[in-house]
Amino acid sequence: MIPLVVVENTARWPLRLPGAEVVSARSYLTDPKFFELRKATVYNMCRYYGYQRLGYYVSLLAAARGHRPMPSVDTLQALRLTPLVRTVSEDLEELIQRSLAPLKSPKFELSIYFGYNVAKRYDRLSRALFNQFPAPFLRAQFVKKDSWDLRSIRPISAAEIPDSHVEFVVQQATQHFARPRRRSRARRSYQYDIAILFNPDDKDRPSDPTAIRRFVRAARELNMEATIIGPDDYGSIAEYDALFIRETTYVNHHTFRFSRRAESAGLVVIDDPESIIRCTNKVYQAEAFARYDIPSPKTIVVHEGNVDDVERIIGFPCVLKRPDSSFSAGVVRADERSELHEKLAHFFEASELVVAQEYTPSDFDWRLGILEGKPLYAAKYFMAPGHWQIVSRGGGRERYGDWETVPMEAAPPAVVRLAVRSAALMGDGLYGVDIKQTGRRRLVMEVNDNPSIESDCEDQALGAELYLAVMRTFRQRLDRRGTGPRRG
Repeated sequence: MIPLVVVENTARWPLRLPGAEVVSARSYLTDPKFFELRKATVYNMCRYYGYQRLGYYVSLLAAARGHRPMPSVDTLQALRLTPLVRTVSEDLEELIQRSLAPLKSPKFELSIYFGYNVAKRYDRLSRALFNQFPAPFLRAQFVKKDSWDLRSIRPISAAEIPDSHVEFVVQQATQHFARPRRRSRARRSYQYDIAILFNPDDKDRPSDPTAIRRFVRAARELNMEATIIGPDDYGSIAEYDALFIRETTYVNHHTFRFSRRAESAGLVVIDDPESIIRCTNKVYQAEAFARYDIPSPKTIVVHEGNVDDVERIIGFPCVLKRPDSSFSAGVVRADERSELHEKLAHFFEASELVVAQEYTPSDFDWRLGILEGKPLYAAKYFMAPGHWQIVSRGGGRERYGDWETVPMEAAPPAVVRLAVRSAALMGDGLYGVDIKQTGRRRLVMEVNDNPSIESDCEDQALGAELYLAVMRTFRQRLDRRGTGPRRG
């Protein structure tokens, strides 16, 4: 599909952009052929994007038609919000200071064309800003007092591009327009495009490269083209129909920003932002489990004013959990009072609240994979040798316990029912529920939003069907959405 470049007046459009069709905003908004067009990418290069101006309506109706607008209405609104720009400046503080350190002037303007600047030394900063505010042409203004600060960033029109930049702009636009067509290695045309966010260098990644390849293969069997993306692809997320996050998630992290951006653009998303918020915070889960009578270890939420309650209510040994802990990191055991105070003081440096739980030893944890409220797989994760967790970290190395995949019909029915009930508190996505079973006592330890699905581990019972089941969920949700509106 040839990309559409939408401008107010095609007769006055100054750039020749190979590989794109230039159309007027009024034609795009009123000509029935554009309403009937499917899966178009719309590059909105109007001069004015103000509320209810032509540029605003181009992005708004592109989303309503199921097209992929750049910029989206969400981006246009974000560019108008000074607090959000200030937040971005804080997030990119180190990169901004490093990139602009050689400059002597107290002011600097950075022109960004599809994520790049004519000076290669500003490419990383340009790409980072483009990822935050995906728009074809941007201009960022920085000022320096004690340090550099992003004062504003706005979309610019082609008329504001200096003559000396035109050749570079055409080159970047041409490369950008060509990229979606290069994305698919297959000859056939797939009905949907799904992005899989994956970082092979993430040591706690929930899927290994072989499992990722199996997800890609499963997607293609269901007529979906799956593309592996990374953190630098944030600005192009709206080009896809769905996003599958296969990277360890945190709220203060690019995984959450990807999820939120994808959801706002109308993509089908697993893990969705709400699931990430709920599952990555142990304080939230402790409150939710208590409210809905989910059996879990005796738990209190600790702050600096109730530290003494830990010994009185929980006793020793007890387990302390950083609210955003994952993969056994940020989880420690305190065996007596001095150790409790020492470890809590360390945790309080990063968080106002800490979760304290009774120590519940066991040989293994059940892990139930739950997808859309239905059990998907069951596994036993055994404790690391000589340790009370499934991962032992110490001496600069990690040791993992053994594992065993169990056919779903062999998993205890009470454990399965408890896992389904617990996952329902988090949403209707893909979850991993960890449960300890000691005798007749079953305790939910936590619900994870991006559970491990690794080759030759969680897939041992179902094989290829496990990957197909996940991809089938995407396919069904996309089919239900059909050609209906996507949010802009």
